[in-house]
Amino acid sequence: MYTITKQKPFEEIEQSLDDKKVYIVGCGTCATVCQTGGKAEVLEMKMKLEEIGRSVTGWMVIPTVCDSLTKEALIEEAEAVNKAGVILVMSCSFGVQTVSRYSDKIVIPALNTLFIGMEDTPEHFYEICKQCGECILALTGGICPITRCAKGLLNGPCGGSQGGKCEISPDLPCAWQLIIERLSKTGRLHKLEEIIPPKNWGLSPTGWVANSKR
Repeated sequence: MYTITKQKPFEEIEQSLDDKKVYIVGCGTCATVCQTGGKAEVLEMKMKLEEIGRSVTGWMVIPTVCDSLTKEALIEEAEAVNKAGVILVMSCSFGVQTVSRYSDKIVIPALNTLFIGMEDTPEHFYEICKQCGECILALTGGICPITRCAKGLLNGPCGGSQGGKCEISPDLPCAWQLIIERLSKTGRLHKLEEIIPPKNWGLSPTGWVANSKR
């Protein structure tokens, strides 16, 4: 499972940096897999910034930027980091906020965070969870209709589904066809007789700072 990211337009990044010297932080996990913030992308960003006259005081690729070990990495690179006016972080928003927690420098994101997903084929990712706070996978064979169905339907396919394919694209399998096949194979097709009520999105942490006691 990865946090899927996409690099912001270079012009947007450039404007965010003002005229300050830059230190670049990349991520060795999700952003490396997405090819948005690994070593190759960090070095490419360094080159682009230097080509337009920006001073890059240093760079590093932290194994997992969202980890607390980021604090130790910033301490080890303190000399180069202190020479910079801004830290450009090429990771998900979690990583950006982690760097902000451990540094008083201006911290700027180089990437847009898209979703939590998995890689099914090289460089192709699909969303697996919206973190809705009310999981229904027990009723749908472990396949989430909220993320896999283009319409997020909870009680079967729409009228646009044809031949097991989504009406959005002939290359996109209908999520409910997958659910039906999965439940049939496991002898749980009767689960579809249960009506799934409308989602209570008030249980989702999306939109506010959530706290969870475990």
